[in-house]
Amino acid sequence: MAKVYVFLADGLEEVETVTPIDVLRRAGNEVITVSTMGRKWIRGSHKIYLEADRMLQEVKCEDGDLYVLPGGGEGTKNLGACRELTQILQAAYISGKHIAAICAAPSIFGKLGFLESRRATVYPGMENTLTGASYQDVPVVTDDNVTTGHGPGAAFDFALELVRIMNGADTAVQLKKQMVFQHDTIV
Repeated sequence: MAKVYVFLADGLEEVETVTPIDVLRRAGNEVITVSTMGRKWIRGSHKIYLEADRMLQEVKCEDGDLYVLPGGGEGTKNLGACRELTQILQAAYISGKHIAAICAAPSIFGKLGFLESRRATVYPGMENTLTGASYQDVPVVTDDNVTTGHGPGAAFDFALELVRIMNGADTAVQLKKQMVFQHDTIV
């Protein structure tokens, strides 16, 4: 199974954080939540507090298979301002590892140049932050090793797409059935 790092920062969108963590763990992946704030407790955009498994300074992220950024306006600003995180993402991207972001967070990929000549999606109204990308008005887009999600309502689509990529379509379909997920935009 895959090793997944999910990066957390104050102001994150809770549903976009917890849904991929939960669904990826149900698929049997090792999911490690990593705080970029220098403390384990993270305040979500709706005042829900989450405790990270580790702080960024405590982990070596080179061994990951998938790197995930939840959205949220403030959360995206905080993630994008973390130089250590952007260096991890650049190394992962260059080495061809899978990176994923949802809601406002694909704007970080745009700023880092990861979306050049790719299809991508982002929270509505932020299309201009996808530098070099062909914007797609759909819940989730995967283009090679980059997956982007539209927003909170696309959290399950996004999570199931990540399971499909890491664990295969059969596992994603099985989880979709087990979780009684009846939306049909994904597997």
